[in-house]
Amino acid sequence: MATEVDVSAASSYAVLLLHLLAISTIASVVEERSIYLILMEGEPVAFHGDVLSSQQGRRFDPKSEAYEVHANKLVDSHDQVLESTLDKGSYNKLYSFKHVLNGFAVHTTPSQAKKLQLAQGVKLVERDRRAKLMTTYTPEFLGLPQTVWTQEGGDRNAGDGIVMGFVDTGINPFHPSFAYDILNPLTSNLSHFSGACETGPLFPPFSCNGKIVSARFFIAGAQAATSLNATIDIPSPADAVGHGRICFLVLRDHSSNDIDYWLLFGNRVAVYKAVYPTVGTLADVVAAIDQAVADGVDILTLSIGPEEPPQDTVTFLSIFDIAMLFARRAGVFVVQAAGNSGPGPSTVLSYSPWVVGAAASRTDRRYTASLLLGNGLNVSGVGLSAPTFGNGSLLYRLVLAKDAINLSGAFPRTPEYVEECQHPEAFDPSVVRGSIVICSFSAGFYNETSTLTAIFDTARVLGFMGFVLVANPSYGDFIGQPIPFSVSGALIPKVADAKIVSQYYEQQTLRDARGIVRQFNARAAIQDGRVASFGVQAPIVSRFSSRGPGFIDINRNPSDVLKPDILAPGNEIWAAWSPLSALDPILTGYNFALLSGSSMAAPHVAGIAALIKQEYPSWNPSMIASAISTTATKFDNNGGIIMAEGFNIGSLYSSNNFDFGAGFVNPTHAMDPGLVLSSEFEDYISFLCSMPFIDRIAIRAATRVWCGQSVGHPANLNIPSVTISALRRSLTVRRSFKNVATKPETYVSLAIPPNGTTITLRPPWFTIAPEGTQDLDIEINVIKSTNEFSFGELILTGSLNHIVRMPVTIRPVSIV
Repeated sequence: MATEVDVSAASSYAVLLLHLLAISTIASVVEERSIYLILMEGEPVAFHGDVLSSQQGRRFDPKSEAYEVHANKLVDSHDQVLESTLDKGSYNKLYSFKHVLNGFAVHTTPSQAKKLQLAQGVKLVERDRRAKLMTTYTPEFLGLPQTVWTQEGGDRNAGDGIVMGFVDTGINPFHPSFAYDILNPLTSNLSHFSGACETGPLFPPFSCNGKIVSARFFIAGAQAATSLNATIDIPSPADAVGHGRICFLVLRDHSSNDIDYWLLFGNRVAVYKAVYPTVGTLADVVAAIDQAVADGVDILTLSIGPEEPPQDTVTFLSIFDIAMLFARRAGVFVVQAAGNSGPGPSTVLSYSPWVVGAAASRTDRRYTASLLLGNGLNVSGVGLSAPTFGNGSLLYRLVLAKDAINLSGAFPRTPEYVEECQHPEAFDPSVVRGSIVICSFSAGFYNETSTLTAIFDTARVLGFMGFVLVANPSYGDFIGQPIPFSVSGALIPKVADAKIVSQYYEQQTLRDARGIVRQFNARAAIQDGRVASFGVQAPIVSRFSSRGPGFIDINRNPSDVLKPDILAPGNEIWAAWSPLSALDPILTGYNFALLSGSSMAAPHVAGIAALIKQEYPSWNPSMIASAISTTATKFDNNGGIIMAEGFNIGSLYSSNNFDFGAGFVNPTHAMDPGLVLSSEFEDYISFLCSMPFIDRIAIRAATRVWCGQSVGHPANLNIPSVTISALRRSLTVRRSFKNVATKPETYVSLAIPPNGTTITLRPPWFTIAPEGTQDLDIEINVIKSTNEFSFGELILTGSLNHIVRMPVTIRPVSIV
């Protein structure tokens, strides 16, 4: 009997084990959901024949009955496709795109997404690649206040009537930069714009005040992608990060304590929050673009972008780039941050010719902190810091961190504790109180586990008079950014300078036979690091700024489009900041920050575009882009070729088209370019159809347009540059110019050919009447096969002093 019981128990155990194994197997194959972007057959509302508007300056009326009817029809069609194709409960629709795109975003599994690919009416299915942030005195450096501001009605009215849309992390409505002055109201007509003021936490109804004319937020993608942090991922247009501040240029910022609050020119601001501290998704970004164009923005700034190139399609045909193409078709000027992955080649994240990609440069302003040693030497450093008491007239004891540790303390003797000043308990308070402490850049900072914030906390707890963080020969020079310090301090990022400090300290310090300090005789003072100096060499392409060549696919095969397009200030730029500073605790509580990134450069270009749009309201976006490009300069303020920062800290090299595009922006000349080049939506389609490795079915799926005619070669697209990624023997391309000046002008053409080529221009000169057009044939011949990109330019010099420059970038691969 006992044996039977044992067998029965064993049998039950085996069944249970098999059951658990089956559950485990099923669980292991359960698919994780992802976000997918889908494009559908059929025109979106903006381009549907029944809703096109006769209003000047926009192609459709979003308030019309026909608009609403067609929009509802599209949403219904999206729902029908999902309901008829996908398993019930297997998906969650996030958005319907209906204004400039016809499609939707859905959160579902890969197997369900494959079903959508086969569904009737579905043209394109793309997995969401996530979005990331591309983390002021600049108008003086650009030459703006004395010229353009006056021309456009003064700095209060410059750009008035232009609505600038910003897709970013939101806005801080309580910031003084965005206050509306009721005593000097803006009077422009905004009948072409219809936005909304969406309210929520930290964004009350009065936030939209006349300067901020619209504010929306898009969070469905973020909520689907991951669990959000309710403290910082605020469900409203409020900015918890501070990155949204980069959109708003500070016109005259002389120091961190003296910032002119007249920001944003006379532009009205429309905010589209689509990236959150925890996550950013392209679903939210594309939804924001779709809505911004429907609202009627004139300029759209994207200081954000995809985390990576598209995996399964060419860069030009990703849904993100197609969204920008249709924004361009609707008459919106789109500028995008080129990326912050430099200085390596092919790191740019702006690909398409219908978008202006902005690279970042240094300006001629520097903030220099310094450590005054007792022997009279002044060691330069970095840090927006107040001086030690006395501003250099009083010297204080200088102490090396590892000479001030608490010898009886129970803490690890690691660099974090001994050298990097991260923990107050590691120090002897009687030694460091009232002293300037030398902290070292060691393993913790190299591995990004140690922070300046921890040094500040240590200094406050123990009563440091100040601190210096010096470079360590074991790790080499480091990059120091001028961020605000809450205690007196300086970063000394160069090993050579750190050695000067070390030598002085050791000469003045008395040690016993064991090396323990018996007398600290070294003295020092920290001088004010908040005062700017001007006139240094500039612009210089910033190290982080992403470089060309632009490319067409994940393998980074180069394209026939020059990227980046233009260079603008983007390094150490003052801008409005969110005091919440969710991603940068060191900046918590600050209303302004001095930060760097191509995300700083893009708004500069957008601001210049707004000024041009105000002066020439009939110009299309490509004409504005042309004016900015052909008037840019490749020379710095010393008259030499613009330099670029290399991989090694402090290294510079002569920059080229892949570093700065057409060159550094010159807004004064951009307001009077003489000639412009123009491309329309149909031209961009012809450009796509001329590319030999793009499936025409894929073009039709992404754009809803069949390839009718090609431009022959992609380099024939009428843009203000000539780029040929693989030139064999010879090619003739054409550019068509329009005279936007008020008088006839005669132009003489000059070609400076890239290495290994010759260029012949026909005609060599021409006279063009106002509003007249002129074709220029550019014959390029290979005389030497280098198989490397080289750089030249075309220069058209006008009799009325207009100069039109076009960069030429060619890789000669074969003479025959």
